[in-house]
Amino acid sequence: SKMTGKLDGLRAISTNTVTNSFCQKMNTSGDTICRQCYSHGMLKSYRKNMQPSLQRNSDLLSSRVLEQSELPTILDAFFRINAHGELINATHLENICRIAEHNPHCNVAVWTKRKDIVGRMFAKRAKPSNLILIWSNPKIDAVVYNPPKHFDRVFNNVSYEHKPDEQNCTGQKCRDCLLCYKQDTTRVIVEAVKLNGRTIKAT
Repeated sequence: SKMTGKLDGLRAISTNTVTNSFCQKMNTSGDTICRQCYSHGMLKSYRKNMQPSLQRNSDLLSSRVLEQSELPTILDAFFRINAHGELINATHLENICRIAEHNPHCNVAVWTKRKDIVGRMFAKRAKPSNLILIWSNPKIDAVVYNPPKHFDRVFNNVSYEHKPDEQNCTGQKCRDCLLCYKQDTTRVIVEAVKLNGRTIKAT
């Protein structure tokens, strides 16, 4: 799909957040960024019509390993996985790896909180060199500086007033920044929490 807002100019393969059991649990438990999930809000309201297409992706990517002939050819230099949704299971991640290997010219960036799935996968198979794994730190205002094993970087969410000098995701369009999408940039991304695309500031 083609993205909008800060993701304008990029394309992505996403899945259905609303039916993902991990996302459902995270969206209703604890003090995490998932409680402010933009995707849940969008897909239950003004973007509800996206759900059937995203569900088809969820079903296809998580139910079986795709044949070589089924893998999409991506013409982009940078591509996103999980603009909506989260890793569903190991089959989903295996298919992402195969998509990356099928498109070696393209940096495929994956945002996920599922360290469990990632750890089990790359204990058994090689990680594609063009696959950039970004761990989404679920805790707000608890900046992590060392990505977990197998991950290339960590994405942190903070309050607007928290560590302002370290915030390096500050509203520019992703295609103009590419810190997350390029190799050898930074291992730590820090962004102020947003609601409906706008930074939440103290009142």
